[in-house]
Amino acid sequence: MEKLFALLLLMFFSIAAWAEPLDINTATAEEIAATMTGVGKAKAEAIVKDREAHGNFKSVDDLKRVKGIKEGILSKNRDKIAVKGDTAAVTPAAAATAAPAAKPPH
Repeated sequence: MEKLFALLLLMFFSIAAWAEPLDINTATAEEIAATMTGVGKAKAEAIVKDREAHGNFKSVDDLKRVKGIKEGILSKNRDKIAVKGDTAAVTPAAAATAAPAAKPPH
């Protein structure tokens, strides 16, 4: 029984090692809390709220702009998180004031 448990535990950590880092620009608060060491539900929700208010994070280090996220937490989690895809920081205010796209002629 102990060997089976050890094998299952080894398989789990092997799969986790191959998992891709969590994209902090698309992750939900629940995903962030489940992935990041030292980040509970409240800090994860603060990360999502900051992202919604100020736009996408350009780098993992941008998480420091969130209250309670310091270098210690980042150093524990750098291998678990990433910034992927379009990282252009478009704030909601900037998006609201942007001119609408021109309509093509009929």
